[in-house]
Amino acid sequence: MPPALDFFFELASTYSYPAAMRIGGLAQTAGVTVRWRPFLLGPIFKARGWDNSPFNLYPDKGRYMWRDLERVTAALGLPFQRPDPFPQSSLLAARVAHVGLVQGWGEAFCRAVYTAEFGAGRSIADNDVIAELLRGLEVAPEPVLARAQSHEIKAKLRTETEAAQRLGIFGAPSFVIGEELFWGNDRLEAALAWARARSG
Repeated sequence: MPPALDFFFELASTYSYPAAMRIGGLAQTAGVTVRWRPFLLGPIFKARGWDNSPFNLYPDKGRYMWRDLERVTAALGLPFQRPDPFPQSSLLAARVAHVGLVQGWGEAFCRAVYTAEFGAGRSIADNDVIAELLRGLEVAPEPVLARAQSHEIKAKLRTETEAAQRLGIFGAPSFVIGEELFWGNDRLEAALAWARARSG
């Protein structure tokens, strides 16, 4: 079996944007299989007594993050525009992502969400925006949006969020190989190397 890595990401997470855009090519080169696992950070933050993103709760940290993200995206040649408000509500997008991951277009959808949100500053909580992104992937939006409201998909997203909590995940993106946790876009290469080294 090829080495595998679990990619836990939140669709409202700033640093998950470059990670999602980079991980496919890097994993292919490394020979590592990636399991995309969208989850929600909100419940994890709430369990720590936070009612907002730490980037909003700690303004100095937030100012640094936005400038750093500008640098990171510029270096990668990715578009960047700060969304307002931040963080976005990612509930709908995460549910749709789980539909897509079963149907084969989920990874492309997640990349499209990040590009719309952090590349163009659009609202990913807007049904019309999500529908437009689906049409751009040649996916009919109506049945997908209906499926996203099913008990099965809602339960799947809750299960992934609970799994992230059990693994001790506190931020996104996070990469998990067995019991080993790597946090942050800048740890992606290290996580892939760890997965590859442990496969033998």
